[in-house]
Amino acid sequence: MHPPLIRIKITMTNVNADKLSSARFAEATDAFVEVFTASVDFDQRMAQQDIQGSIAHAKMLAHCGILTTQERDDIISGLTQISQEITSDNFVWSIQQEDVHMNIEARLTDLIGFAGKKLHTGRSRNDQVATDIRLYLRSEVTQISAQLTRLQIAILNVAEQHADTIMPGFTHLQVAQPITFGHHLMAWFEMLSRDQERLQDCCKRINIMPLGAAALAGTSYPIDRNMTAELLGFSRPSANSLDSVSDRDFAIEFAAAGSLIMMHLSRFSEELILWSSAQFDFIEIPDAFCTGSSIMPQKKNPDVPELVRGKSGRVTGHLMSLLMLMKSQPLAYNKDNQEDKEPLFDTADTLINCLRAYADMVPHIQAKKANMYNSAKRGFATATDLADYLVRKGMAFRDAHEVVGLAVRLGIQSQRDLSELSLTELQHFSPLISEDVFNYLTLEGSVAARKHIGGTAPETVKLAIQTARQRLLLK
Repeated sequence: MHPPLIRIKITMTNVNADKLSSARFAEATDAFVEVFTASVDFDQRMAQQDIQGSIAHAKMLAHCGILTTQERDDIISGLTQISQEITSDNFVWSIQQEDVHMNIEARLTDLIGFAGKKLHTGRSRNDQVATDIRLYLRSEVTQISAQLTRLQIAILNVAEQHADTIMPGFTHLQVAQPITFGHHLMAWFEMLSRDQERLQDCCKRINIMPLGAAALAGTSYPIDRNMTAELLGFSRPSANSLDSVSDRDFAIEFAAAGSLIMMHLSRFSEELILWSSAQFDFIEIPDAFCTGSSIMPQKKNPDVPELVRGKSGRVTGHLMSLLMLMKSQPLAYNKDNQEDKEPLFDTADTLINCLRAYADMVPHIQAKKANMYNSAKRGFATATDLADYLVRKGMAFRDAHEVVGLAVRLGIQSQRDLSELSLTELQHFSPLISEDVFNYLTLEGSVAARKHIGGTAPETVKLAIQTARQRLLLK
């Protein structure tokens, strides 16, 4: 869980004396501009990542002889105290120090004196913030992946219960062919599996360390970037200092992966909303995930699926925001990039919360088996099975398609399913039809016949669930 935002001491002043970077300027920053350009009210979320990166940097500097052992120890001790102050909500943030990095550095200098001023040797806020964001996203991906797995397990459990529960499958939202509810749920599982793969692949590019690139050109100090990368758990240091500080591809890729997850959740939501309506009445969403109406006492509104469907738009919006943020920037770092954090933070929060809501809700969804079954019977769902039957008897598929169309027309006129037509009536359309046709016109016979890999037959669905559980164990 994220710590709550810490109080910020906002002092509207034109005095720059407290700023660590104030010496260059002959006049004070305008009070409004000071507030307008500050980021500490939101980037303080990365405080622990900033401290983590600074501790690793100090260890590396000492290893390379740039800091003394005592300076390193003082810095680590001070940063550890600052971490505790932030965790216990006892750290006072100052907008005069602009951002999370300068706030922590200023407090470190207050605590340990001269050694605190030496921490920034061999680095810049440009490579520092790029490192912090990567550390933050790496942690968020781990949490998001865990919630995805929870939801996948929930889907598998419900699918297992309904491997042979027959429902209509739809194309164009029209009844197409009978499937099982378990098979439908496993389609959701496959979507989430691709989401997992995208997240893990995205993490490969997140897990590259920019620290040591400094402002844009690297540093003249004899640093050891491989050591820092190893201390922070990065796979390797970045290869080009210019690209290191200006690259936000990894953030855009994360937002793209997040947008796909939310698009999938939105599609799930749409089906749950439809299925829980009186017109479908396929499922019952638990009361704990619904609300009532302020005026209509009979209403039970599927608020969680509706809200998740709505939140998909904000995540896609964040992706567009990040793309537009980067599209015209020259190399290397620009102040524009301050605008990358809030979309990323909100994307991560939205993903974790929506996935958690679904992982909590899905296990308690109740399927109304009789309603699903009767709906499949009403839509001539076995029409394709009759066509396939005629093809197996020697008829060309296009001719079979025409014959079945005529049979369906009779069913519509007489308000009967194909399985309810008499053998004589069916033989009127083709003499190839015999008594065994009714083995293919039942809903059970239709789903049972589709027992190839990826098919809807109950035995195939159960095997798919078993395979999926093994995939999760190996993840």
